[in-house]
Amino acid sequence: MNTSFGFPEAQGLYDPSLEKDSCGVGFVAHVKGKPSHQIVWDADQILRNMDHRGACGCESNTGDGAGILTGLPLKFMAKVAKESFRVDLPEAGKFAAGNIFLPTDETEREHCRSVIGELIKKHGQKLIGWRVVPVDADGADIGPTARSGEPVIEQLFVGAADGLNQEQFERQLYLIRKQRAPW
Repeated sequence: MNTSFGFPEAQGLYDPSLEKDSCGVGFVAHVKGKPSHQIVWDADQILRNMDHRGACGCESNTGDGAGILTGLPLKFMAKVAKESFRVDLPEAGKFAAGNIFLPTDETEREHCRSVIGELIKKHGQKLIGWRVVPVDADGADIGPTARSGEPVIEQLFVGAADGLNQEQFERQLYLIRKQRAPW
């Protein structure tokens, strides 16, 4: 490999010949799998330091939609479900939550929620509820282009049907996600 570009020598898990494979990807984890808020802070730092993630916004404060993938913060999920729906969530592996980007028009948003609810029911799972995700576009310094297309973000909670193990539940969630809308 041509090292005139200044790539470091191969060491540990790093191989300079694979440098192109990780464009725009960072990875942070605790070696023993322990969840921590520090991991989120570290991942945010990686994200902020990447100049190229496959695209860039036209304003300095309009990004390309890159983000951080984390495990479910179970304690937080239990707290917001209790506050939002007055329910105790099932045990870990027996529920799922996802952020859904919805239209800004209330009628269209309600239609989307209804279709998603029907898909969940069709696959025998339980809709626990919808929660509006708090956002702070001003505090986040979101640019005008991003604001112009900003969706309404709601969090969907789904419970597993009785008798399903985690693998079976995840399979049903996959099928729900991959359904084509009836329109």
